[in-house]
Amino acid sequence: MSASMPSGYLRQPSIPKRPLTRSVRATARIVGTLFLAGFLTYGIGNAIATNLAGSVDQSSRAMLVVGAALMLTNSFVVIGIGVLMLPILQPHSKAVALGYLATRIFEGIGLAVGVGCLLLLNGSAAISGNFVAYNVAMSGLGIGSLFFCAVLFRSGLTPRFLAGCGFVGYAFFAAGSLLELLGVKGAGLIGAVPGGLFEVVFGIWLIARGFRHAGTVVDGGPIHRRIA
Repeated sequence: MSASMPSGYLRQPSIPKRPLTRSVRATARIVGTLFLAGFLTYGIGNAIATNLAGSVDQSSRAMLVVGAALMLTNSFVVIGIGVLMLPILQPHSKAVALGYLATRIFEGIGLAVGVGCLLLLNGSAAISGNFVAYNVAMSGLGIGSLFFCAVLFRSGLTPRFLAGCGFVGYAFFAAGSLLELLGVKGAGLIGAVPGGLFEVVFGIWLIARGFRHAGTVVDGGPIHRRIA
């Protein structure tokens, strides 16, 4: 005999997808811009600073400060992403929304510690300190962003193929960085490729298309209400 819902109960109608507001569209464009800005500021800054770390030459030292400033700018950028995504994610999962904010704060602080190593330490110690701080930060980002992509997938805020690519990319990010910390040379670079590629594509998508809709609430299971 097939199972049926107890008499006197009705399944609550599914919650319709809410239309986007102008503020949500604007937030999507800003977040997309920040994804691209963070990629550029950290990449350029890191290339400058790591080549000049420990230099005593006055002109080289000035360029080191410029590179470090770009890297620190990225720390504010990634924390800003977490802050802006908080109200977008909260209707779908408060835990993930807060967790993603915490993930971005962890990333920003970790990368800033690496910048401090480049400015305050010399030679190989500076490079090693930045290397460890970077991979710890990327491990945290990769793990925390798995839940972020899961909510994107379930809520329909972005196309599911894009959210799925993000999940795979961040898994590679986390695994590569953790393996790098354990001594597997080159694992971090390999793992960063799919994750970094997703962030660039995701940023461009948000600028061009934004979120598909305000989504539907995905916390919890089916809700039933009793008929009086």
